[in-house]
Amino acid sequence: MLNYIWAAMIVLGIIFGAINGNMKEVTEAALDSAGEAVSLCIATAGVMALWVGLMEIAEKSGLILKLTNMLSPFITFMFPKLPKNHKARDYISVNIIANILGLGWACTPAGLKAMEELARLEEERGNQEYYFEKGKNGQSLCKRERSASKEMCTFLILNISSLQLIPVNMIAYRQQYGSVNPAVIIAPAIVATLISTLVAVIYCKVMDKYI
Repeated sequence: MLNYIWAAMIVLGIIFGAINGNMKEVTEAALDSAGEAVSLCIATAGVMALWVGLMEIAEKSGLILKLTNMLSPFITFMFPKLPKNHKARDYISVNIIANILGLGWACTPAGLKAMEELARLEEERGNQEYYFEKGKNGQSLCKRERSASKEMCTFLILNISSLQLIPVNMIAYRQQYGSVNPAVIIAPAIVATLISTLVAVIYCKVMDKYI
């Protein structure tokens, strides 16, 4: 859906520029933006390499494991029906830790793995629907995809609203665009994401009682 939205915006922008006789400006803006995107990617890659390296060191030193154990009561509180030794707990913990450190690119693989494990858990619980579908060789049994489970929805909400102590992405962007003090955003980011996380936790627990 987003692809269609962006495509429509680009086409409308070009048409609007052509109607107003500003095609030269449109072309220059497209070329300048392309160059700017490459520069931004290079700058972000350096910051990403630094923090991903630090995450690797933290994992090898056992720090991630300790943080995961510290998060265990919170995971149990948010996912009361999730088995204690389930793999999804570890992936959820790593995802939350990466989000707290502002490593959006590092938390994505853990988030995908967590969703896979939660989906597998639903299959183990037997919460899947099956139906027969006619084909060339007769009828075949097919599995119907169901809506996301409560655990999936809770995890997604927490992932989107996650607390961030160090917004690495925003610091990198501000530095790239010439900010005098790129790290000044840390305090406002902590306050904003703390509020969003509290709202998310309250929302999830309230909705858990009615769904």
